[in-house]
Amino acid sequence: MRAMATARSSASATTTPGTPRPGLRERKKLQTRQAIRRAAYRLFEEQGYDATPVDRIAEAADVSPSTVFRYFPTKEDIVLTDEFDALLETGLRARPADEPMVESMRRVTVEALTGITAADRTELAQRMRLVREVPAIRGRTAENTARDAEMICAVLAERSGRAVDDLEVRVISAAILAALQEALLHWVEAGPDADLEALIHRTMDVLARGLTL
Repeated sequence: MRAMATARSSASATTTPGTPRPGLRERKKLQTRQAIRRAAYRLFEEQGYDATPVDRIAEAADVSPSTVFRYFPTKEDIVLTDEFDALLETGLRARPADEPMVESMRRVTVEALTGITAADRTELAQRMRLVREVPAIRGRTAENTARDAEMICAVLAERSGRAVDDLEVRVISAAILAALQEALLHWVEAGPDADLEALIHRTMDVLARGLTL
């Protein structure tokens, strides 16, 4: 889920238990994507997002500008594209079919966060600050969230036997993603000592009890 849900979050290069290890070519592609992304985040932190051109990111990552664009069609995609989306869908489909989607999302998200490195967590915080501060990234976040919502709708429709475009299916999917984004934004605003996993649990508790205070 991008932005991690806007969760997604940067996923580490490790594979989950029981899944085949990627081939050498795929591992090299992943390493290149991560090198570009980390170089970009470092420059964004030093120079600011708008003041950092793609050719400077390419130089810092020791690749060509065309390589950057092959992996990330726009500069916004460097911020919003990660490996978490595939892990999210796989994780949701692995949860019990009769489990409430809020609980499934809670478990998958917290498990993903537990598995990422300190560097990935720092990158996630940088991403959320950019989502909050850069209008172009905020706009693209909405597009990506819509794609994530379609995936959650598909999983929920399979579980419930309802249509993918059923209103209640769509409402549940949209509410979960919006809630996760708010949890991540709150985490960034609260400072480095904030407990992200605890915030995710608190957020999912609000949804589980029916949006009451």
